[in-house]
Amino acid sequence: MPWKRYLYVFKTEVSKIRKNQKEGVKREMWSIKLRYRKQWSSFEIIILGFAGGILAGALLLMLPVASREGNVTPFTETLFTATSAVCVTGLAVRDTGSYWSVFGQSVILLLIQIGGLGVVTIAVSIAMLSGRKISLMQRSTMQDAISAPKVGGIVRLTRFILKGTFGIELLGALFLLPVFLRDYGGKGIWMALFHSVSAFCNAGFDLLGKTDHLYPSLTSYVGNPLVNLTIMGLIVTGGIGFLTWDDICEHKWHFHRYRVQSKVILVITGFLIVVPAAFFFFVDFSALPTGTQLLVSFFQSVTTRTAGFNTVALSAMSGASKGIMILLMLIGGSPGSTAGGMKTTTLGVLLANAVATFRQRDNAQFFKRRIDCNTVKTASTILTMYLTLFFGGGIFISVYEHLPLSDCLYETSSAVGTVGLTLGITPQLHIPSQIVLIILMYLGRVGGLTLIYATLSGKKAGNAKLPQEKITVG
Repeated sequence: MPWKRYLYVFKTEVSKIRKNQKEGVKREMWSIKLRYRKQWSSFEIIILGFAGGILAGALLLMLPVASREGNVTPFTETLFTATSAVCVTGLAVRDTGSYWSVFGQSVILLLIQIGGLGVVTIAVSIAMLSGRKISLMQRSTMQDAISAPKVGGIVRLTRFILKGTFGIELLGALFLLPVFLRDYGGKGIWMALFHSVSAFCNAGFDLLGKTDHLYPSLTSYVGNPLVNLTIMGLIVTGGIGFLTWDDICEHKWHFHRYRVQSKVILVITGFLIVVPAAFFFFVDFSALPTGTQLLVSFFQSVTTRTAGFNTVALSAMSGASKGIMILLMLIGGSPGSTAGGMKTTTLGVLLANAVATFRQRDNAQFFKRRIDCNTVKTASTILTMYLTLFFGGGIFISVYEHLPLSDCLYETSSAVGTVGLTLGITPQLHIPSQIVLIILMYLGRVGGLTLIYATLSGKKAGNAKLPQEKITVG
């Protein structure tokens, strides 16, 4: 019948219209999702990458095979250890040499290597090895991760970092090998490799502990020149930053051709090594033979800023020396390096700004170059943040644990500077205090400003300016 055919045609057309409408709505929804999809900033990728590495390491260390006794280690202890390893700090609640198995030590070493190079560097390296093209976003993230001045040449710089890192670590292991082979036999190969990577990455983990002698660090090699000089060389090399390496390799001894940043790093680093070493030499270690005294003084000066190894009992040092060590730990290493802390350039910029203020100049200067005002603002902000974390964490631990404030400040400066030196109180701390140190280690490695930038990414500041009024300071 004709009306049935018309009804069929009508229903068909209605269904087509409805289908087109649904598809149109879906397309519109997808366009809205794509338009407002979250674009991860490089700072967010960095902090999430470090957090993911820490969590994965903590879970691996919980496995029974990770401990010598085959026990499941509590999550709080594995989280602390993984954070310390990824953040290349060296603080520990379990002695690395006596508690962890070879598997556990291998996990810790892998975490140290990842933390030293940086999670982003590792990810980009894997992409390069797989033959994939490096996107602009990956290049930008890599630039922020290693504090490179520009995106251009970032792939070449990444290759340079990888070759330099593994080459130096292998060379350091070869120098340490004769000593460890003599003392530990075949196990000395693993010992030499572990301590070389730990020193270059400025981690400070050691495998020399025994059940009857926990947390010894390198005290048994206090007078060994080969071990001392090799470890110091690895620490300094890892702590001056990848861009400084690039300058040194490219321009050799032509110091005037270096970037201003490299010049500042080398000058400040040299000053922070020599001056504290001279102080330790005359104040703390005068009873030792001259050769050993010289080695110990320089070793403690080098390791205090970045690494966390020690060749003498730190608790026996004078109060003045402990105060100097706290300052050195807060300063830390250099930008784009394996070390943490405020960074040597931050100290340099603050000192240059102070000199400019004394001389009534408008801008801070380095090597006949003017420093941008925003850089001075950033340096002041970093100083404020580190002092806040340092004092806040120390006061909390002191109140909660009923310990002397000076000892607690020593631990918090070691944590936020990702150094790893301790006066022996860290293993005895309760869980809340351990959590405070975990937070300080994490912030000290990723950088407080990185976390703030990640939190405030996408939020535009207003262009309006408020009325200006002078405030007297000083």
